[in-house]
Amino acid sequence: MVEIKTDSSVDAMRQAGRVVAQALTAVREAAGVGVGLRELDEAAREVLREAGATSPFLNYHPGWASVPFPGVICTSVNDAIAHGIPDGYRLRDGDLVSIDCGAKLAGWVGDSAISFVVGTPRPEDIRLVDTAREALDAGIAAAVVGNRIGNISHAIGRVCRSAGYGIPEGFAGHGVGRSMHEAPEVPNEGRPRQGLALRRGMVLAIEPMLIGGGGDVFHTAPDGWTLRTSDGSRASHAEHTVAITDVGPRILTLL
Repeated sequence: MVEIKTDSSVDAMRQAGRVVAQALTAVREAAGVGVGLRELDEAAREVLREAGATSPFLNYHPGWASVPFPGVICTSVNDAIAHGIPDGYRLRDGDLVSIDCGAKLAGWVGDSAISFVVGTPRPEDIRLVDTAREALDAGIAAAVVGNRIGNISHAIGRVCRSAGYGIPEGFAGHGVGRSMHEAPEVPNEGRPRQGLALRRGMVLAIEPMLIGGGGDVFHTAPDGWTLRTSDGSRASHAEHTVAITDVGPRILTLL
């Protein structure tokens, strides 16, 4: 069942989304060659503490995961697509890093992700990161009353495929509200004018994930969480929480 949010609920979600944006900004500023992933996690934790927010990621334990998630951010490096655990790894020059973060404030959740390169970037990594952002922008632009979920999916998939990138099969965006994962699912590829009709008050986490090598196949690392490209190519992830309104999409996870 898809929960339709009131205007006041969307405003409350905007406050949670702002905390997420602040945490991602703090993580991005803290990242650098030699910085450990646990240090990035601590930077996000500090922002959440100061805001009086909690993490929907910490101790999250879906049925497919072997252990609860131990961090407040996902830190996915190079060939990691998503769900990377903030462990003892220290960033190296040229690493491509994707950070996914959530915050729960006053009972409402915000969810967002960014990707960036530490140190000296490779041109192909810049293109991969930029394309993920372009795909996110295209998906958000399609998130309007009168369209359907398939319009968002098609917009994302068109950008990814035209650039020659893969899309990890089976992973998608989702509804957001009082829980981090709600209905409906928002696939990263699909057909326009198909699926659930978009209505005012729906709130969606739109999140393209791109595989640089062009394939769609991935595997789960031994840690039980990290999704890695099967061809060893690099990956990029971008995400915003977006509300459907009568005047167009409202991005809730901006500063």
